[in-house]
Amino acid sequence: MDRLDAMRAFVTVVSEGAFTRAADRLDMSPQLVSKYVSQLEEHLGVRLLNRTTRQIHLTEAGASYHQRAQQVLHDIEDMECQIGDLQTEARGLLRISAPVSFAIRHMAPMLSEYQKAHPGVGIDLQLNDRKVDVVEEGFDVVLRIGHLKSSSLIAKRIAPIRMAVCASPDYLKQNGTPKHLEDLQGHRYLRYSYIELDSNQPLHRWLLNNGQNDRNGITSNNGDVLVEAAIGGAGIALQPTFISGPAIKEGKLKVILQEYEPEPMGLYAVYAHRQLLASKVRSFVDFIDGYFGDPPYWD
Repeated sequence: MDRLDAMRAFVTVVSEGAFTRAADRLDMSPQLVSKYVSQLEEHLGVRLLNRTTRQIHLTEAGASYHQRAQQVLHDIEDMECQIGDLQTEARGLLRISAPVSFAIRHMAPMLSEYQKAHPGVGIDLQLNDRKVDVVEEGFDVVLRIGHLKSSSLIAKRIAPIRMAVCASPDYLKQNGTPKHLEDLQGHRYLRYSYIELDSNQPLHRWLLNNGQNDRNGITSNNGDVLVEAAIGGAGIALQPTFISGPAIKEGKLKVILQEYEPEPMGLYAVYAHRQLLASKVRSFVDFIDGYFGDPPYWD
């Protein structure tokens, strides 16, 4: 016995006042409707209906059960309608994880515009530069910067991320301007602790072999700190232009070794499923796609 089908049959018999009319409304045979009600009574261990040849009457237990059953069926219908609305109209709380510096510098205007277009969506934005687990930590969308490896997650590329080697004019004047990678030897390196180095790229290979052992530089898990340190003359930084771009345009930082720049990384929107994707997630991914431009406005 399907308990919900049996409950629905019972409630319909009561509302229609007859098994035949209930059968017509449910588009099933009167025999099946009667069978459902009998199975429900057997399951509950009580008689719900007193039947005569012409009428049906609720027992005391039947009247009590009918009231509760109506509410249960109404709640289920209401829940299904709400879930359907979530699929057609963007609603609900959208949990997003994003890199700290990128979010602080570039996400507030975008989120404001997104909510104007989708007022039914609330935003819970968590900032973290570590790699969060989309599923385990309960995020709807994770914005991630890097060269993503294959996984079971869905990743949509949103914008290119250029990495520039830069230092302040004063630092370069005092310590010399490197023209080749070997010229970096002896310079102070401002190292981002979460950087993923690729030995196939010459600059990354030099940093793997040399930059990790520079005890005179600065290591930090925040790019803004390193860019400010570079502006202050603390050393040479390899940082994304979404952080360093304004200082470069203002002349506070000078780009060096451009011919050795690593291949651009990507800003990706990462989420768990492509099928039956909630509208709040789909609408956000569609909105952010192309929002920053290609090349992005900070370049």
